[in-house]
Amino acid sequence: MQGNLFIVSAPSGAGKTSLVHALLNINPQIDLSVSYTTRKPRPGEHDGKDYHFVSREAFLAMTARGEFLESAEVYGNLYGTSQTWLGSEIDKGRDILLEIDWQGAAQVRRLFPECITVFILPPSREALEQRLKGRGKDNNEVISKRMAAVREDVAHVAEFDYVIINDNLNEALRELNAVVLATRVCRDRQLIRHQALINQLQNPE
Repeated sequence: MQGNLFIVSAPSGAGKTSLVHALLNINPQIDLSVSYTTRKPRPGEHDGKDYHFVSREAFLAMTARGEFLESAEVYGNLYGTSQTWLGSEIDKGRDILLEIDWQGAAQVRRLFPECITVFILPPSREALEQRLKGRGKDNNEVISKRMAAVREDVAHVAEFDYVIINDNLNEALRELNAVVLATRVCRDRQLIRHQALINQLQNPE
């Protein structure tokens, strides 16, 4: 039985990363795919845990070798997901979560149409701007660029299977975990996973 592939996308500052990390803490059956990126590490980020930080030249070489399942350029930086690692983990039956933007989600959806996609929205534009300023990771110019990109990001919300409003982190976490749990017990997967039990119940002798 293969694992499930989940995609979580959101406008920058909607709380996607905090929500994903909270999910990983309460749900040990799901692993985060660590993306490759050409951007510099932010304070507190670690290579191999938050991202694989590589040079632009190395990233382009990996792209040329066909190593990425998806890749995109966001705010001048390149991001990509390792196709080999992802395929191996799913074949082992592990659930994998990709924290990527709508561009990457569209690429993955074409190759993995069975993937489950979730879009995270902030409660308001004002709340989004306050979160971007409050995290203290970007200067005003970068924040302005991120706010300008919100319209384009949200224009793709209808492409996703589930939409969660991240007003309260605990409530949003409960809803995201519910999506994961419901996916695991959907009919088609359960019929395959528990075929022996179903056969036994149908044929007791």
